[in-house]
Amino acid sequence: MVAALTHADVDITDAERVRAVLGELQPDVVIHSAAIRDPDTAELNPAKAFQVNFHGTRNVAESASALNAKVAYISTDAVFDGRQQRPYTETDPAIPVSVYGRTKLRAEQWVRAKPESWAFRVSILFGPEAEGPRKTNENFIRKGLKKVAAGQEYVVASDQLGTATYTLDAAAKIMEVIESGRYGLYHLSNAGACTRLELAQHAAVLAGLDPGKVVGKPIAEMNRPGPRLRYAVMAMGTLQLAGFATPRRWQDALAEYVKSVINSG
Repeated sequence: MVAALTHADVDITDAERVRAVLGELQPDVVIHSAAIRDPDTAELNPAKAFQVNFHGTRNVAESASALNAKVAYISTDAVFDGRQQRPYTETDPAIPVSVYGRTKLRAEQWVRAKPESWAFRVSILFGPEAEGPRKTNENFIRKGLKKVAAGQEYVVASDQLGTATYTLDAAAKIMEVIESGRYGLYHLSNAGACTRLELAQHAAVLAGLDPGKVVGKPIAEMNRPGPRLRYAVMAMGTLQLAGFATPRRWQDALAEYVKSVINSG
């Protein structure tokens, strides 16, 4: 059985509530993705970001450990500094430049201190979203498609190069790794590198919209509180060394996702 929990079910900063909820569920594995994910929100509210991203993770990990449950932590490419010019490997030094990256790295390290655990560093995410009361913020792609379809410009970074991750592909690979019992730190994304501009423009083309409405702007000119990495391409060496196939190309995954968005109306 899989139990999908949201903030409405449990506030991870409430250690007692976390213990109670996990105690009721008695899980074998906890896949922990809850976090303040917006770099700007984290940068403007560092204490809150640390409380949620680190202390919340500690609450989840400690409660899981008390139940002999394993933890798989969803981390981020923001643990790096963005100064490298070759794909980051799992063994490269993690030197985050943002509050978001620092809180996520601390949480990742806390989880990984227990050998029988997993951490998956993912990149910018796109995929199906919950509807109704469980609905969360729209992802980068869906937000852009909605704006362009309404005739509005969608301004994105033109010089932010990284990888992209389709949540359905990531979920399938995470389950495959967990079921294999191969613990460790993994980089996980769809294959290939792209800028945010390329990603958003390609989504517009796939949706039959005007890609010219997607406007690229250098990160430095976007005046965002939270630092972004100009380079965040990740190599998936641990997956490959462990004998796992890497996910398909981001273009193919994006085509499937955009088609699903169109079909859902």
